[in-house]
Amino acid sequence: MSAPALPIVYQDEHLVVIDKPSGLLVHRSRMATDAKVFAMQLLRDQLGQHVYPLHRLDRPTSGLLVFALDSDTARRVNEQWTERLVEKTYHAVVRGYADDHGVIDYALKEELDKIADKQVRDDKEAQQAITHYRCLERVELPFKVSKKHDTSRYSLVELQPKTGRKHQLRRHMSHIRHPIIGDSRHGEGRHNRFFQNHFGSHRLLLAATNIRFHHPHTGKLLDLSVELPDELTRAFGPDPLA
Repeated sequence: MSAPALPIVYQDEHLVVIDKPSGLLVHRSRMATDAKVFAMQLLRDQLGQHVYPLHRLDRPTSGLLVFALDSDTARRVNEQWTERLVEKTYHAVVRGYADDHGVIDYALKEELDKIADKQVRDDKEAQQAITHYRCLERVELPFKVSKKHDTSRYSLVELQPKTGRKHQLRRHMSHIRHPIIGDSRHGEGRHNRFFQNHFGSHRLLLAATNIRFHHPHTGKLLDLSVELPDELTRAFGPDPLA
């Protein structure tokens, strides 16, 4: 049985942009030996040609993922990434009531994997990491998830990373005590389990929803968006307790 086709958001003779499902790796990794299929492989087979992934998106994160269809295009777009000319926007559900808006300027030391990064030095200094955030919605639910409070509060936030450190958004939101729901590494298990049991959500509630960059050949601004996944809006609907 063949895998379902990946949803394509944009495609021309140079580029293709997909809406990657949560749980799908971009390419093979020694950190996830359980994975059998990968976005790069699936898209190559779907299009019948080689593809070049231009950036990474964590396995549990869904959303916009850009591929080049030739090496020259890949080089040109990567130059925009290096010069920080690519703008990315994410949405996430976090624990607690987040401030209306803010900037997280908190340097991050590189997270190393015991297997994949065993040859990498672990004494590197922390690197600058900056994230802008904006709270879009808040909800208070009549469920006692933590011992301290009789109700539970959550926020839907918009996130714009200005740097590209590993797990930056997950680590930054945890740093300001608003961990992303579904984050098994930087989040809080009680709230993750609440969303699993009450909303049937078994994923990281983080999605790459918008990307803006200039087409490497035409110079035209590409401004691409996808709708928020249902899992991210369920708690904020008109009847979240149904």
